[in-house]
Amino acid sequence: MQDLKFSIFINAPREKVWETMLGDKTYREWTKPFNEGSYFEGDWSEGSKILFLGADKDGKVLGGMYSRIAKNIPFEYVSIEHLGEIHDGVEKPWLGTEKGFENYKFEEKDGGIELKIEMINTPDEYVEMMSEMWPKALEVLKALSEK
Repeated sequence: MQDLKFSIFINAPREKVWETMLGDKTYREWTKPFNEGSYFEGDWSEGSKILFLGADKDGKVLGGMYSRIAKNIPFEYVSIEHLGEIHDGVEKPWLGTEKGFENYKFEEKDGGIELKIEMINTPDEYVEMMSEMWPKALEVLKALSEK
């Protein structure tokens, strides 16, 4: 397990970056580097269950992760606790004591936002993939937010 960190400066107001990152339509755009058909079901309110899903070329759901919003401070911070995977519609909890978290921090800087991503307890088999995909996804998020 490893902790990963990524960041990007976005020349846009905090609220615009927040809404672009977490809004349904724009979420589907900036997460394409992870999976062309990425989307979520649920909402971002603290304590809510949220599903992160992906589809194949034919539009069939392949699966994804189920998670819980551990913390939500609007326009400042979101913490996602990843609980397990979904395969063919069946939720399978991750075993072990190490919880996986994905945290988003929105910090004002130089008239824009420094968006910081922290992935805690990333399984070793996903480190290389995440290290390649996150920078690409953040560039798309930046472009969408700065429109």
